[in-house]
Amino acid sequence: MSSIEIKLKDGRSFKVNRGTSFHDFINQNKLEGAETAMLGSVNGNIYELTHKFSYSGIFDIIDLKNPIGIKVYERTLQFVLVKAVSDILPNAVVTIEHSINNGIFGEIHKQDGELTEADIDKIKNRMLEIVKKDLPIKKVTIDKEKAVEIFEKYGMKDKVRLLKYVKVKYLKLYELDGRYDYFYGAMAYSTGALKLFDLNYYKPGFILRIPLEKDVDKIPEYRNQTKLYNIFYETEQWGNILGVGDVGSLNDKVMKNEIKDIVLISEALHEKKIAYIADMISERKDIKLVLIAGPSSSGKTTFSKRLGVQLRVNGLMPVAISLDDYFVDRDKTPKDENGNYDFESIEALDVELFNKNLKDLMEYKETALPKFDFRTGKRIIGTEKIKMPQNGVLIVEGIHGLNEKLTLYIDKKNKFKIYVSALTQLNLDDHNRISTTDVRKIRRIVRDYLSRGYGGEETLKMWPSIKRGEEKNIFVFQEEADVMFNSTLVYELGILRKYALLELSKIKPSSSVYYEARKLRNFLNFFKDIDEKLVPQNSILKEFIGGSCFYDY
Repeated sequence: MSSIEIKLKDGRSFKVNRGTSFHDFINQNKLEGAETAMLGSVNGNIYELTHKFSYSGIFDIIDLKNPIGIKVYERTLQFVLVKAVSDILPNAVVTIEHSINNGIFGEIHKQDGELTEADIDKIKNRMLEIVKKDLPIKKVTIDKEKAVEIFEKYGMKDKVRLLKYVKVKYLKLYELDGRYDYFYGAMAYSTGALKLFDLNYYKPGFILRIPLEKDVDKIPEYRNQTKLYNIFYETEQWGNILGVGDVGSLNDKVMKNEIKDIVLISEALHEKKIAYIADMISERKDIKLVLIAGPSSSGKTTFSKRLGVQLRVNGLMPVAISLDDYFVDRDKTPKDENGNYDFESIEALDVELFNKNLKDLMEYKETALPKFDFRTGKRIIGTEKIKMPQNGVLIVEGIHGLNEKLTLYIDKKNKFKIYVSALTQLNLDDHNRISTTDVRKIRRIVRDYLSRGYGGEETLKMWPSIKRGEEKNIFVFQEEADVMFNSTLVYELGILRKYALLELSKIKPSSSVYYEARKLRNFLNFFKDIDEKLVPQNSILKEFIGGSCFYDY
């Protein structure tokens, strides 16, 4: 058998027999990181640990400190959960739903009564047994028709619906101790890799908890997010109204020419919720300041415009203030740990001046607001003065809106805080959730391409920095909101896919974000195209594809 040369990043070199698996190479040579290895890469190309060396190159381990590795861990543990449930409750249906409370929420639908805490204890113990046995997870190639037969036997109508529109003859399934499943994404080599997890009862389902990439040696502290759970529950009810809970059922609506009704009802649900929020503000007579915050690509700008329209319906006059005009001069801007300007820090804003202007306006005084010149990096005071009308309400949109430090000098009774995010209400199928982050990435890729001239590769490379800013400045305050608004539209990926696929297809295998681009491409290919002419001009989706009635690109 011929040998090839495999080098490590530390300079060491090994002669390896062609056809040796990544897993065997890592363990035979006792490489650092073997304990938490999820995947491996050769010359930047990422593969599962079952992959075999076929050419020389530089090898690297992808472990739990890598966000890709954490996703593999999470996905594999979900497979173990599905297997454990099938062993303990053979006829139950498992649905993996969304991220909450530093874990993944899901439900187990029994045929005979509600899920109990005792059921969860039994399932967790079975999962521990499966992990202890260190069972291999095998990838098998199977005829599509045979795969459909398997899933029909399991009673998995969701997967049968999904596969109906997949135009391939063969599928890659994963097998664990006789149980088959389809997962969109790579899996760990065996169950023994899943050394740390917890499974807790959370009525009406469970929360599956795993380590975070920033601290892989412990389960993160439980964080109760009641408001976030409630908005997810509301979203689930919207899905029931629409009759669309997974991609297969959405594709059914497209193929049956029923998608126009889905668009109309989805948009009506948004408008009804925005009107409800406007009513809440109007009923609280002390409210003079509305603060809107949310992560990147959540549709905050369009939401604030539509909220303004509904406030005017209620007899209030919205007055918008831009936080961008309150940046401190560039030479006073704080820097991050890498010595770069940290524009997302609250210290990058002149909070004192902002609060003074707010108080003056709320007292109906004429006030000159600042203007920030991004070209010079300097702030000037505008010459024109504004005054809030008696029926006025200030609207401020920005990432720090939920942070009490931003409006420290404004009485709480005068403030109303809104958290806006694109919280996914659609899954590929019961076992493959579409993450909120992936939806926002796709929104941003499309908007950056259509309106800002950035390529998809640039957007994906920026995302780690965006994520750090969101975790530090937004997510930690989301439970402070008076109300949450989910800006996701169940049909939107059918609109966005063609634009996103165009940009993602330009990303070459040599790129550091190629693996992420390929993953996004693969899941977008499950969707049928939807005609963008169906999208109304005031839709949040227009913020990303253009044509909004609220502003020009």
